[in-house]
Amino acid sequence: MLARLNVALLGLLAPALSFAGDAISATEKQPLNLHAIGMFVLFVSMTLGITYWAAGRTKSASDFYTAGGGITGFQNGLAIAGDYMSAATLLGLTALVYTKGVDGYIYMIAFFAGWPIILFLMAERLRNLGKFTFADITSYRLNQSKVRTMAAVSSLTVVCFYLVAQMVGAGQLIKLLFGLDYNIALFVVGALMMVYVTFGGMVATTWVQIIKACMLLAGGTLVAVLAMSQFGFSFEKMMGQAVSLHSLGEKLLFPGSLLPDPITALSLGLGLMFGTAGLPHILMRFFTVTNAKEARKSVLYASGFVAYFFNVILLMGFAAIIIVGQNPEFFEGGQIGGKIVGGGNMIAMHLAKAVGGNLLLGFLSAVAFATILAVVSGLALAGAAAISHDIYARVIRKGSATETEELRVSRFASVGLGLVAIVLGIAFEKMNVAFMVALAFGIAASANFPVLILSMYWRGLTTRGAIAGGYAGLVAAVLLVVLSKSVWVTVLGNAQALFPYDQPALFSMPLAFLITFIVSKLDNSAEAQAERAAFEDQYVRAQTGFGAADASSH
Repeated sequence: MLARLNVALLGLLAPALSFAGDAISATEKQPLNLHAIGMFVLFVSMTLGITYWAAGRTKSASDFYTAGGGITGFQNGLAIAGDYMSAATLLGLTALVYTKGVDGYIYMIAFFAGWPIILFLMAERLRNLGKFTFADITSYRLNQSKVRTMAAVSSLTVVCFYLVAQMVGAGQLIKLLFGLDYNIALFVVGALMMVYVTFGGMVATTWVQIIKACMLLAGGTLVAVLAMSQFGFSFEKMMGQAVSLHSLGEKLLFPGSLLPDPITALSLGLGLMFGTAGLPHILMRFFTVTNAKEARKSVLYASGFVAYFFNVILLMGFAAIIIVGQNPEFFEGGQIGGKIVGGGNMIAMHLAKAVGGNLLLGFLSAVAFATILAVVSGLALAGAAAISHDIYARVIRKGSATETEELRVSRFASVGLGLVAIVLGIAFEKMNVAFMVALAFGIAASANFPVLILSMYWRGLTTRGAIAGGYAGLVAAVLLVVLSKSVWVTVLGNAQALFPYDQPALFSMPLAFLITFIVSKLDNSAEAQAERAAFEDQYVRAQTGFGAADASSH
């Protein structure tokens, strides 16, 4: 049970991650779920229709990368929420509340610490300064080729690790919920991802995320309402029964020792908070709206949707303690309190079956898998943008590439990323991929966030400082995760970890800030003087949006 809990916790590190770890690798293939397959086929057919519609409206680079900047704040907020409300949220967090009670809810609340940073410090400036990727902002007044290369390298690192984790999660989720083979799942997800991104671009990706978010909100709400109806819609009655039945008793309602030590807790919190503000596929969404006002609305709406869903998860977790935890049908051998059929992460699915039968189970299973399609599409788009817009168009071609050439490279990059994701998904099938999650968040918080926030707010930032700090954060985050127990011991088989903590952000992020500051301060070159002087122009653009990209008329 503890191993499954750890997997659920690690799933929280990535709101866009479906699963990670041994508990999934150890799950057994379940019977064929025809309801789930039928509903999933229906969802895929709908999204392919949207992709066909979007393909006719994706004619320019702006359409491909940012949907022409014509997405409303409400739509974008729903799409961002779709990125965060993943299968980990539905399955991992429900299992966490089921096992640890209020601790699981505190964990969910902690996730919101990253939203005020994005809302108050970043959203407006991102929209005013950027065009397609966050590298547009970090390189606004710095050396284009050097800074874009660094930003693209760190972005692609984050994207690749996320994609691998998603693909492994997709394969195991299919095995769990649909009763199909692992490799089939990889090819289905990879092929659909390539179709969505290559033909529909950001328009198709956005609407896939919106539909998936609506389905997840509706499915979770229906399960919670049906579950609460068994307690006369009395929260007090449900909680009373849960406390009396759960092995933790009264401790179910009090915070406990969820994490091993304060250092790990602090490092995890920093990674969640600042990693969220440095994820390339999330930052890219702020360029899809019409103006800075809509960018702020996006964060507000996304916060509301995610907050609502977290409360739905809380109800599902506590209701499952009574409804699932006391039903021998959901335990192997019919032994209540024993091993859960399908593994600990199946709690939400068992609850859906208990309150709504196979039809609701099938719907929720299809939604859980659909979440992966939406997320991998956003990741692939962010990776394609880094390759085509930042590396090819700005570094290799020095800004001389035409839109047609850039779009062609984007589509080839999307297909390439899809093939790489499938191959790596097969290669990593039996491996614990939890360290990839930590690495992705650690890199986002250590390499992307420091340079991004300093480029927007600190006049003294120079190209040399940004390059030194960005690469220092990138290397430190990777190195510390490799030396941690999750890789050094679990993956590489060494006796003892060289770095005692699994989360690198507490150490690698301050290092990135410090090196960026020191190198920038020591840089007195003519180039550095010009970069500092250019801050005034950037500041005016960031505040007013004057000169920012306009939305397409369509």
